Amino acid sequence: MAGSYSSTRPASSSSLHSSPQSSQVFNSKILLLLTLLPLSLAAFAFVLQWRGEIDDPTTRWTPKDRLEFPGMDASTSSEHVTTNSASGCAEILGQSRSVSFPYYRDWKFNYTSDLKPKICITTSTSAGLEQILPWIFYHKVIGVSTFFLFVEGKAASPGVSKVLESIPEVKLIYRTRELEELQAKSRIWNETWLSSFFYKPCNYELFVKQSLNMEMAIIMAREADMDWILHLDTDELIHPAGTREYSLRKLLSDIPKYVDMVVFPNYESSVERDDIKDPFSEVSMFKKNYDHLPKDTYFGNYKESTRGNPNYFLTYGNGKSAARVQHHLRPNGAHRWHNYMKTPNEIKLDEAAVLHYTYTKFSDLTSRRDRCGCKPTKDDVKRCFMLEFDRSAFIIASTATEEEMLSWYREHVVWTDKTLNMKLIRKGILTRIHAPMVIMQGLREAGTYTSLIASAQSPPSGVELLSRAINNNTSSKAFEGKNNDKTKEAKLTGRKVLEMSDLVLSAVPPLPPPTINDDI
Repeated sequence: MAGSYSSTRPASSSSLHSSPQSSQVFNSKILLLLTLLPLSLAAFAFVLQWRGEIDDPTTRWTPKDRLEFPGMDASTSSEHVTTNSASGCAEILGQSRSVSFPYYRDWKFNYTSDLKPKICITTSTSAGLEQILPWIFYHKVIGVSTFFLFVEGKAASPGVSKVLESIPEVKLIYRTRELEELQAKSRIWNETWLSSFFYKPCNYELFVKQSLNMEMAIIMAREADMDWILHLDTDELIHPAGTREYSLRKLLSDIPKYVDMVVFPNYESSVERDDIKDPFSEVSMFKKNYDHLPKDTYFGNYKESTRGNPNYFLTYGNGKSAARVQHHLRPNGAHRWHNYMKTPNEIKLDEAAVLHYTYTKFSDLTSRRDRCGCKPTKDDVKRCFMLEFDRSAFIIASTATEEEMLSWYREHVVWTDKTLNMKLIRKGILTRIHAPMVIMQGLREAGTYTSLIASAQSPPSGVELLSRAINNNTSSKAFEGKNNDKTKEAKLTGRKVLEMSDLVLSAVPPLPPPTINDDI
């Protein structure tokens, strides 16, 4: 028994020692596997990248990378961009060395797809690239697909127009003799709703010109199968507040089908310096519209808000509007749309607005003066300008010295009193809006504008020239056909329009907001 016991005991001890040893071997194998696996994956990824099968995002977003945007040449170097963009707008539109918004690099801004609704903007402008390019691409970012630009002056010059024509879905209409002859045949001249603005200078002439251009833009929008059309100036930006995506397309897609027109109340820029060069990137304070304020707040702070000026806003206060593109649509002045066959169903938005950058630069005083040939007298300026502040500004710019003009500008336009500014911000009358500044900064840092300018300066190929000629010829014939159809339609429906309503509404001019005397 003792021998048996002594023979089995060592066997049991050996079994106990072998168990920890096997466990240690197993653990060692697991650790080795976990070590080799990531090393193998890293080596595999390195091989793939070395062969060019993986696009490294950190490489793709470096500042030296070639930018791919509409009309841009992928082979254009950053040095070439800097050289060619030095004329006029390099300081404002120039590319930054710091890339805060790299995701703009892959945006094509070419909305020729099935995205709905399709939105177009029409404008009449004589501005330069430093204003038009940020204006276009900002609205492309928020969902506008097509632009109809009626250009003259600087905007129609060869250098500017060549760049604008290189942008997808931007259509330029030049103010030629043929255009004026075509607009002279418009039915607008035979109707009364715009007649009170005919044959008057300056702002009245511009108002009629804008209305005639809007009429043509409606035809072009229908031809392009647009769903919505807006009329904006190039110193105005749509602010689609109330949408999570900051998207005008999302905003308009949520509008009920029975609504024909949407009104955007306007907010007016409130500059805090007299040396603004790029308003879109330097101005963030705005005065809110009466429609977006409680009545007690508006009238209770009216005197402090006007600061001795004729009205609450320097210029207009009745906003701008977007209309569904439909049959019988017509302009109703630069601020509204109407319909020859019915009264449009209209709603006013509670949060979204149009940001109006008015008199943001000291040079705006003289530039407005130079566009008008009226005499600087109180009686004559009434023939030229609809709004009181425009009249006062014209007289000052025409009669005062530059030092007196600057003093007047600081007193009436620039908000230098920080205590008052903060008080009105807390009251809700003034507000800070940074979204446009952020978008503009991202576009600039991505090199959108400078690369576009550089690309437009390179000569087009023969195929591109042929394609442009074919497209221009097709568009011209289609436009003429549409215009003829509309003329026939006008003759057929004219009697029906007169039968439907005995009251002919006048065009909506730029109107000032309510005054303190209107508080009833």
